[in-house]
Amino acid sequence: MTQRNGTAATVRRIVLRATAVLATTALAAGCGVGDASEGAGPAPAPSADPKAALLAAVPTEQDPAFRFSAQDGTDRWIGVVDPAAKGIDLGMKQQNDDPKFTMDMTFRLIDENLWMRVKLTGIPGLHDMLKLPKTWMTVDRARLADASSVPVFQGADPGNTAAIIRTAETVEDRGDGTYTGLADLADNDDVKSTFDGVDLAALDAAGKKVPFTAVVGADGNLTSLTLDVPAAGKHKAMKLVTKYYDYGKAPRVAPPAGAKAAPSSAYEMLNG
Repeated sequence: MTQRNGTAATVRRIVLRATAVLATTALAAGCGVGDASEGAGPAPAPSADPKAALLAAVPTEQDPAFRFSAQDGTDRWIGVVDPAAKGIDLGMKQQNDDPKFTMDMTFRLIDENLWMRVKLTGIPGLHDMLKLPKTWMTVDRARLADASSVPVFQGADPGNTAAIIRTAETVEDRGDGTYTGLADLADNDDVKSTFDGVDLAALDAAGKKVPFTAVVGADGNLTSLTLDVPAAGKHKAMKLVTKYYDYGKAPRVAPPAGAKAAPSSAYEMLNG
């Protein structure tokens, strides 16, 4: 099944936009400066069809809840996926220099329901000044300028690893649960929305053969996928790393207790 999953990229855009909005508001108000285990035990035996074996290791809706992280250059997301509940927690931290503060934004989704929590540090009283509660807020998608700009549950593979693996003509089984291949990221609609921080068009021909390394744990589950993206345009060479771990050990994703309706200030921030 082809899946387009840009959940992490969507949150990156929201967080960066929200940070800019908060920084402008804080300046106007005159504010001053105020991983994971990848499994143990013997690795899977080499497969006669490495690509099929690797795709079979990608998490699906039948898997238990698990944790994940995604590293895109200097940006990092962390979260939990609960396929049975169609739920996901997704968080990202962003620092602002002028004025100096840190915003930690977390989204929780269960099917079509959406909650948000924002934690601001570095400037005393910033939450009160911006009229943003520190607790979970229920977000009404109807009040968003562009409802498609916020995350939705798009399946059990938030890093879109299956779509990336499918672009490879061949995959090699290196043994010890390690697989390598060349991903075709050029003009590929199935993976384009995954990489908000990468200029895929600037990769040109190099984008058709981007090296990747995947690791499958002893339990047969994918634990990591690393793309070695070459320098292109204004972007330096970088590693894009997705990790899945704690299968069956991560907490279930449930509606947050005590959540209150998001105030107008939250929608102003989200709508930019």
